[in-house]
Amino acid sequence: METIYIPQLLKMPEQTMEIKLCDRISGLTTLTPVKGIFQVRHGGNFLDLQLQADTILTLTCDRCLQTFNYRLEVDTSEIIYLKYEAELNQYYPPEREITGEDLWESLPPDGELIIEEWIYQQLSLAIPLRSLCSNDCQPPGKTSTDNNKNDKRWSALANLKSLMDN
Repeated sequence: METIYIPQLLKMPEQTMEIKLCDRISGLTTLTPVKGIFQVRHGGNFLDLQLQADTILTLTCDRCLQTFNYRLEVDTSEIIYLKYEAELNQYYPPEREITGEDLWESLPPDGELIIEEWIYQQLSLAIPLRSLCSNDCQPPGKTSTDNNKNDKRWSALANLKSLMDN
């Protein structure tokens, strides 16, 4: 995947670059390549990044521990300010406490944007924190008493429970 030299965007029509994606992202294990459109626009003192992409992941259900395929879809945008490090230090000396309003993403105006890294971050943020294979998923052994007998993973817990009851 490409790295964009930021000043190069100023020479493009409408100062915009659009890239069609059909790539694997390193660090992200997916069943299919990430497909979609990535667009970056130079707005003078900022970059406007937009991503519409999807892929399929294999997740493990937090309840029943079965694996299942999950379609990860992302439609996001972000503004990245273009500032030199010296300008940032002018506003934020090392001793100063920074509030949430002070935070923003920034790059140097003559630097590079690593597309794959930014896409990886956006996809990682979109992965659900709680993975359930379905809304009616039940933990092992909860659907019937027969499952407890057939599922050997719960035997140690059943033995402990019987000791506690005595």
